[in-house]
Amino acid sequence: MAVLVARQGRELQRYTSAGGRIVVGCIPYRVRSGGEMEVLVITSQKGHGMMFPKGGWELDESMDEAARREALEEAGVRGNTETSLGCWYYKSRRYDTTYEGFMFPLRVTDELLQWPEMSSRKRTWATVQQAMDGCQHGWMREALERLVSRHATNKLQSAL
Repeated sequence: MAVLVARQGRELQRYTSAGGRIVVGCIPYRVRSGGEMEVLVITSQKGHGMMFPKGGWELDESMDEAARREALEEAGVRGNTETSLGCWYYKSRRYDTTYEGFMFPLRVTDELLQWPEMSSRKRTWATVQQAMDGCQHGWMREALERLVSRHATNKLQSAL
């Protein structure tokens, strides 16, 4: 069995022209047999609140590779990324700068028993409403709204 290790450091990070980090994340999801969507939420490393996997976009990877890497490192899942949900600008809680964040849907295909950040994060499958109620990041809630809307549109189109 291969040992998975999370990337560390900022040497390969991408930054905006204003000096803020460019981060990429994903909303891991699955669709239950009744058609209900569930999303996989994680805790922050300090254990506060719900969020989705995200992290710095590095120079040696594409955006969707970064989204899949973050899902693997932080939530212990693999899957297929879909078209971007968009770009948001948000204020760093730690630094006096604005970050640029991109989010992708990730349809989960594999849930690992062990993953790099399992000792510092918890993961939980949640309903969309539970994730909306528990996520403290407005931009992540907006991304989830877009995913739900896209899923509903695709469901309606496939029914026609």
